[in-house]
Amino acid sequence: MKLREIFAEAVSKLRENEIMNPERDARALVSFGVGIPADRLTISSEYLAGKEQIQKVNHLLQRRIDGWPVSRILGKRLFWGREFLINDYALDPRGDTETLIALALQKPSKYVLDLGTGSGAIGLTLASEWPDAQLVASDLSKTALDVARQNAIKLGVIQRCQFVNSDWFHSLEGQFDLIVSNPPYISEGEMALLSREVKNHDPSLALFAGPDGLSAYRTIAAQAKNYLVAGGRLLLEIGHRQASAVSQILQEQGYIDIAVHQDLDRKDRVVSCRSST
Repeated sequence: MKLREIFAEAVSKLRENEIMNPERDARALVSFGVGIPADRLTISSEYLAGKEQIQKVNHLLQRRIDGWPVSRILGKRLFWGREFLINDYALDPRGDTETLIALALQKPSKYVLDLGTGSGAIGLTLASEWPDAQLVASDLSKTALDVARQNAIKLGVIQRCQFVNSDWFHSLEGQFDLIVSNPPYISEGEMALLSREVKNHDPSLALFAGPDGLSAYRTIAAQAKNYLVAGGRLLLEIGHRQASAVSQILQEQGYIDIAVHQDLDRKDRVVSCRSST
């Protein structure tokens, strides 16, 4: 079976099962299944695939039809131009989080703390962009930290990174110019509204934050000021309806220069502030 035929059939199967962006997903899955880079599929359209390759593609397609996100199927995700490995214990990094990266990069920082690092996408991106930066990346999940370490090695920044198994600040020490976090922020009432890709495949530890979705922000706001240098920055990703509540939490804890920043869809996505002392 020729590659162009495999691709056409893959698109058709995904479309029949009402998968959004069937061409995009088919390209990624067919590429992975036959072992040909996605940007070479067109030029390789007459390539004759073997039986095992076809079986692998069909298996990948079925997983997508069953609700698995493409990134979970492939075990990797592109973020800020870099490929990150992911596992079942780390949140799948989304493009919305790049809003936080763009904001952080406006002012170089040397000592960076990434709270709840997951795959390391945020902290390791900053460490890669800032050659002199020292990163501490923490997470409650040891298995998530394992994949973050793998990504640090893959990106060539492992020598400037420290990985700490910690429940927020419990096992941390030191002072930082910048603290970043994409904490859990989904409330109990929002659980039913999640897509099946998120609800069934992202770790609940990285998603849910109590009845109102704000428990992680309260913990971080109460403690981060003790770990920031004077004037140090705190950048928090938020749910797009949480800007006012999170800003209020930060104000009550004495932070200054509190600001809300929108993503490319013009939804509130990041709250920034500075330590007052």
